[in-house]
Amino acid sequence: MSFGQRLSYAFRTFFSILSGGSIPSDIAKELVPQLPPPPPPPPVRIEKLRDDPGDRAVQILALMQRDGRLIDFLTEDISPFSDAQIGAAVRDIHQSCKKTLETYFTLEPVFTEKEGHSVTVENGSDIAAIKLFGNGKGKLPAKGVIRHRGWRVTTINLPPLPEGTGRMVLAQAEVETQG
Repeated sequence: MSFGQRLSYAFRTFFSILSGGSIPSDIAKELVPQLPPPPPPPPVRIEKLRDDPGDRAVQILALMQRDGRLIDFLTEDISPFSDAQIGAAVRDIHQSCKKTLETYFTLEPVFTEKEGHSVTVENGSDIAAIKLFGNGKGKLPAKGVIRHRGWRVTTINLPPLPEGTGRMVLAQAEVETQG
């Protein structure tokens, strides 16, 4: 750009700023270097702490303890109690633990047919979900009789784990303080 052009731009810019408050766009484009857009910021890497599978196992036991006192029942010596007393206790524990199970898990049987029904386990079946036993054990296809329909989880809806410590606590100790 020659000296004359620069002087002309300077006068035009000066008078444009005085009269309109801005630099003419054609001069601004020529005078201001066009910079490439800034590079995008590097992605923010947020690493989610992975839960230890033991944390979830303890959580399930804690829910069963909280709602049905299952751990208390299983660790109790029930030999001094009568069958009627045990039966009454089991009914309450069963109802409470069943409700907890239904709240946090959706279950379905592996086989929809009833126990005692004949089935053929075909090649390609989910062998992790089926235990073969008896004659011909482990060879597919296999004909047999359902002795237990099996269960699988289709959905899990557990609450979030507590932060920090306390993940291994099944039930808090309870202390009644003396005032």
